[in-house]
Amino acid sequence: MKRQVLFIPFAVLCCLCGTACSINKMAARAVSNALTAGGSAGVFTGDSDPELVGDALPFAIKMYESLLSVNPGHRGLLRTTGSLFVMYANAFVQGPAEMLPRNLYAERQAAMERAKKLYLRGLNLLYRGLETEYSGFDGAFHKGVLPEILAKVKKVDVPDLYWAAAGGLSAYSLNPFDMDLGVRVPEFLALVNRAYELDPDFNSGALDDFYVLFHASVPETMGGDKTRVEIHYSRALEKSRGLSAGPYVSYAQVVSIPAQDYDTFKTCLDAALAVDPGADPSNRLLNIISQRKARFLLDSASLFFIDFDTGEDWDEEDF
Repeated sequence: MKRQVLFIPFAVLCCLCGTACSINKMAARAVSNALTAGGSAGVFTGDSDPELVGDALPFAIKMYESLLSVNPGHRGLLRTTGSLFVMYANAFVQGPAEMLPRNLYAERQAAMERAKKLYLRGLNLLYRGLETEYSGFDGAFHKGVLPEILAKVKKVDVPDLYWAAAGGLSAYSLNPFDMDLGVRVPEFLALVNRAYELDPDFNSGALDDFYVLFHASVPETMGGDKTRVEIHYSRALEKSRGLSAGPYVSYAQVVSIPAQDYDTFKTCLDAALAVDPGADPSNRLLNIISQRKARFLLDSASLFFIDFDTGEDWDEEDF
């Protein structure tokens, strides 16, 4: 009899715990859906204060990771968390590191190593998301079946493809001697190619801007094609309707500097600085960050151009 009395409360307790767990999962799923609904990213990308967003993003990312621990297969959470890792690494780790004075070499390298790790964390999450929808996606390139799997991918998956490729290639760019990532460059290019087939106008020309950076920077043996740069640069400007500073900055960096063409360099960066960040509220933050980069590049032109002329008329008496 005592055993029966003891068993009944234990059974009730198990039911209550199971119900509580189910409720917690339902609540977490509801919160996850709300936080990853269409337009939710605008809270970050539409802000006008980069420092505010930069300080807030680590907390947001950790919150999303906490939700993922409850809903590990939630597609929206995997996409949002993965893309935030890539965005944060680029805008708030690598970007500022590139603008550090050259004498702060150790600090710069430490930031670059951190950025690479963040890029790869984002890449892994985005691949997890694609794997939940397309079994075998993760590892498909090494097995030689990526084209078949990419053929199944839909337009709704374009953000995953874009951010995954951006994370992988950005990580590789920080260490071109990383052979494990180097052999995957064609894989990441294949993701972008498929995204372009599905939605060539994605995010107002973001894919064309990606192609400008890729084809101008990557050797032909790894998929780069300098003959495609001008085509995609023109398309990026057209699709962004002149409201994005990004394509101008990209072209100045990867085309004008290697060509030692200061006139085009300055023309592009002046155009970037002339963009009104408020004209496209959804990309206000990106424009502000791009314009900061444009101002840095203009002010540091003597570091990038061998025969740079400051325009100053120096007098021997000044020395």
